[in-house]
Amino acid sequence: MFSQKANKIFQQAINDYHIVNTVDQSFKNKYDRDTQLIEHLLYRKCWIDTVQWHYEDIIRDPSIDPVAALSLKRQIDASNQDRTDMVEYIDSYFLDKYAAVEVKDDATINTESPAWAIDRLSILALKIFHMEEEANRNDASTDHKNACQNKLDILLEQRVDLSTALDQLLDDIAHGKKYMKVYKQMKMYNDDELNPVLRSRK
Repeated sequence: MFSQKANKIFQQAINDYHIVNTVDQSFKNKYDRDTQLIEHLLYRKCWIDTVQWHYEDIIRDPSIDPVAALSLKRQIDASNQDRTDMVEYIDSYFLDKYAAVEVKDDATINTESPAWAIDRLSILALKIFHMEEEANRNDASTDHKNACQNKLDILLEQRVDLSTALDQLLDDIAHGKKYMKVYKQMKMYNDDELNPVLRSRK
């Protein structure tokens, strides 16, 4: 099943990141783009999410220097754009994969594309990793660890449900029961012409 592959790659990316565990470490994809395209995209997607997870931790430091915080905010904005781009690359992969499928007359469209479900699965992998850390933290209280274990159990159940839903969606697309469309993200705040603040500074 596709979700098994995705979850395994997400776990690999998260584990690889935490070997060095710094947001400015170099990135090397474990999968070749030419021969393992979807694996390449999934690994890159989760790496972006993992770095951004830690950006979000750092920027919440109440004693962070304001200049450093502004610089980090720019990095988060760039990371968000990378994340969105990767989602669109993954959806393009599925569009190509299922391009020859004969869509049934009564086929319906899903509320989200496969890649946006994959995006949620990647974030869920990060939640599980860090909640598991908290549930097993040696310096935490028993109450804290128990509360985190309860949350972890729910997250693991959520991953099963989301994985099942994703696999069902892909199967439905493969058999023409569902069809997919990709709407390129029309973000306005980075565009010199669409953001009134940027436009006024030209």
